[in-house]
Amino acid sequence: MSKKVAIVTDSNSGITQSLARELGVFVVPMPFVINGETYYEDISLTQEAFYEKLTDDTADISTSQPIAGSVLDLWDKILEEYDELVHIPMSSGLSGTCATAIALAEDYDGRVAVVNNQRISVTQRQSVMDALALAEAGKSAEEIREILEKVKFESSIYIMLDTLKYLKKGGRVTPAAAAVATVLRIRPVLQIQGEKLDAFAKARSEKHGRSIMLEAMAKDMEERFGGADQVRLFVAHTHNAPAAADFCRMVEETLGLPVTFCDPLSLSVACHIGPGALAIACSRKLDPSYF
Repeated sequence: MSKKVAIVTDSNSGITQSLARELGVFVVPMPFVINGETYYEDISLTQEAFYEKLTDDTADISTSQPIAGSVLDLWDKILEEYDELVHIPMSSGLSGTCATAIALAEDYDGRVAVVNNQRISVTQRQSVMDALALAEAGKSAEEIREILEKVKFESSIYIMLDTLKYLKKGGRVTPAAAAVATVLRIRPVLQIQGEKLDAFAKARSEKHGRSIMLEAMAKDMEERFGGADQVRLFVAHTHNAPAAADFCRMVEETLGLPVTFCDPLSLSVACHIGPGALAIACSRKLDPSYF
């Protein structure tokens, strides 16, 4: 008889508390420290309130790891009802959250499997959906962890920024480079290929940036993932829903695939790149042999 396996993630996946209840998964809210006060994503901090504070130049905003005690309390509560759980945190390349969870899991005698699968936002959300499907197929927590880590680099994200202001604020670009980009109205396109956020290209306009991202994704789909039928497509944004909806239509027309999720990017990413960003992402579908 297969074990009853719960799926846990964090709010970086874009899965809200209400959607988590619908899906039957559990979401750890990410903490943010704003002007010395701690808020929790989707609990005491809405998307609207976050961007209001983010665009206030006097606000001091930083991300933080979930408190170990609150994660342990959640796991303990879940394990009263479930035999095992799979915990899918944000990429270890972007935060220490994953390493902390792995250390905490050592005291659970194999009942907690922490997945280090290098994903965030829409691709992390897809990992949760894959984990749910694997659990329903009777896989154990450890088997699910092994599969998700095996395919961890089978995803791709491109993000076009509206401004370099927030990267400059975080010390990720020099003030001079940010000033030149602003004057020339350059829109940087960044990429996440597993580990971290890296520069990819410079766009002369939003239209040019969209074109760069679509070409890059089409190339990835063909050369890395073996064709359009092998992947799921996603669109994400930071406080830019109308543009994201329009981009979804463009993506579907250009690449000939439906967009699986069109979500706000996680606030942990938004903190560093600011509002107005647009992103396209994909992840390879799990091989049927895993089921």
